[in-house]
Amino acid sequence: MTDKFQMKFPKKVRLGDITVRDGFQHEEKFISTDAKVYYAEELILAGFKRVELTNFGNPAGMPQFKDADELFKRVRQSKKLKRAGVNWDEIELTAITIRERAVDRAIELKKQGVGPDRILMMVSTDEEHHYANSGTTLPDYWKEAERCIKKAADAGIKMCGTVSTIWGSPISGPTKLEEAVKFTKYWLDIGASDIEHADHDGSAPPDQVYRYFSMILDALPDTDLHIAHFHATRGWGMANILAALNAGIDIFEGTLGGLGGQPSNFMDDCPVPGTGAYYYKDPNVVGLTQMEDMVVMMDEMGIETGIDVDRVLELGTLLEKTVGRRLRSEAILNLRIPKEPRPEYKRAGLQEKKVEFGEKPGQKFPE
Repeated sequence: MTDKFQMKFPKKVRLGDITVRDGFQHEEKFISTDAKVYYAEELILAGFKRVELTNFGNPAGMPQFKDADELFKRVRQSKKLKRAGVNWDEIELTAITIRERAVDRAIELKKQGVGPDRILMMVSTDEEHHYANSGTTLPDYWKEAERCIKKAADAGIKMCGTVSTIWGSPISGPTKLEEAVKFTKYWLDIGASDIEHADHDGSAPPDQVYRYFSMILDALPDTDLHIAHFHATRGWGMANILAALNAGIDIFEGTLGGLGGQPSNFMDDCPVPGTGAYYYKDPNVVGLTQMEDMVVMMDEMGIETGIDVDRVLELGTLLEKTVGRRLRSEAILNLRIPKEPRPEYKRAGLQEKKVEFGEKPGQKFPE
């Protein structure tokens, strides 16, 4: 019998962790390759089958990724993962490849046996935002993307197509949801394997998230095609996860601590191009949905994730030391909701008081 009071959402989800790429890209200090390898290994051991590692773009603009090739090689050849019996056939490693030269780098690394299983190119429905990220027009980029999808497929690499500025653009303002649906269809028409639907600056209110993903699943009902990607710049990240779940989406991305944001325009003691001036007043309070909070919330909702929740909470605690500041996750402070009594918090004297008042054990209302 169906519980009429039960919310409707998938009972099983697939989670992709993108800390090592999307999370670290906003950091204004270089995160060591050793640390990146450590977190990638630990995320895989925690149960993540989808992990995003790096960006193959020009490191002159984003020096956080100057170790991209080395990082892939070290993770693929990890002795820790080998000892743990990790089956690489079950793991999907992704790299970002905004332009064709980056796609070529990914293909070359794939030929060496250590490259990505999946790469990602990115369009924004707002052409101004797209130009800021890619340096070219939308029509020209679509032609480049179609070319890259074909050459990647020949190398055994899947291509994910990102659609951004779905709910608004930090440059041009409001956008139309219907246009994002058209962009999604176009990606699939030219051969993309799946679509990352991205709220890259925290513009999406939950009601419009539900509306958009309902539109998407009405037009393209195969949930294998759709990934929800939310930033929590305005604090709506987890509300948007819930809205997307309610619409029927079952693939989500996030970062430990809610790290991430626009690529940094400073690295250690030196300004770098990044993608230009930050869109936010305070670059330390932006980021993605917090993976720790996401897995705890889903666990409490009875949604199967396949993730070791306690291990993720431990990683979130460690990450704060790696980056050197308090991050956004609440779950690493308050942990999981207790399921057993906690006698250490009891106040003495309750049972004696019930006897004094002539109440029965367990009585909660006056007779």
